[in-house]
Amino acid sequence: MINYDNIKPLLFKLEPEIAHHVASYALRLPNICQIPFNSYLSSHFISDDILTQELFGRTFLNPIGLGAGFDKNATMIKGIQILGFGFTEIGTVTPKAQAGNEKPRMFRHVQEETIQNAMGFNNDGLLKVQKRLKKIYPFTTPIGVNIGKNKLTSESEAINDYTTLIKALHTLGDYLVINISSPNTPGLRDLQNEEFITRLFAEAKAITDKPILLKIAPDMTPEDAVALTTLAVEKGADGIIATNTTIDYSLVKNPKEIGGLSGAVLKEKSFEIFEAIAKELYGKTTLISVGGIDSAQEAYKRIKAGASLVQIYSGIIFHGPDMIMDINKELIELLRADGYSNITEAIGSDRK
Repeated sequence: MINYDNIKPLLFKLEPEIAHHVASYALRLPNICQIPFNSYLSSHFISDDILTQELFGRTFLNPIGLGAGFDKNATMIKGIQILGFGFTEIGTVTPKAQAGNEKPRMFRHVQEETIQNAMGFNNDGLLKVQKRLKKIYPFTTPIGVNIGKNKLTSESEAINDYTTLIKALHTLGDYLVINISSPNTPGLRDLQNEEFITRLFAEAKAITDKPILLKIAPDMTPEDAVALTTLAVEKGADGIIATNTTIDYSLVKNPKEIGGLSGAVLKEKSFEIFEAIAKELYGKTTLISVGGIDSAQEAYKRIKAGASLVQIYSGIIFHGPDMIMDINKELIELLRADGYSNITEAIGSDRK
């Protein structure tokens, strides 16, 4: 197989979005052709019993998932599994196709191992994504579906975008994620309020009994994050994903004044919010942690804090796809060193 350290300098000479398209094309190959990838899958997909758990009515063979934003259009699901992920989250999907924000809209901060993106929910739209999911779902590993409103949809009409998506996609994924936390759609974060959350989950729960999770932003006080997520759970949310990207541009030396930061600089901010939420909601709902996770030690820290699952995105860009395999292998070692026979015993151990 190609050594990532050898191709990384070449990829980093490309504009970030072009490099993303190159990687996306490679990951689409298993979906569009019959090239045998079994040998790579067998060596990279880690499915030790110690990592296995049941959530959302599905078996998760390992807790490491790909965060939303990479496979926006459900074109890479097979390829993502081959890399070793235990689950994936596609999207963000909007009712209508949209091109997203003007380019350039993705930037690397190499020294900080951070990506800044202002993509703006660019995706093929509901109908095309629905068609692709119908061909592949149910899949051997769980699939989450991340949904959001169109850029031109007003705040007063936003709930219609979400209910339209839920009606069309709830049978084509293992869980749904309400995304009202991206910084790249004007007014989206304004929906992180009591009135919208209350109405949305009332309508969503009338449509489906499929698990529906809320993804929140890191740019609020821990107290506000706890209040918002507690309300969401009371109103019917089946889980919380913390967190999305941050607009705290002070975290990098030479920021652009658009988009959100993900990667290593988000690590502390994301964990601070997750920790506050977990103190309140661990044991009451399913928690997923995302933001700056780039090692087994960091993943284990989130798990012990209360995360049943963790998600990775930017770390792969800087460390390569073998990182998923390495994290799972090292996670097994950490669990056994602490005397656990299954990951479920470690989840929330710092809360007990």
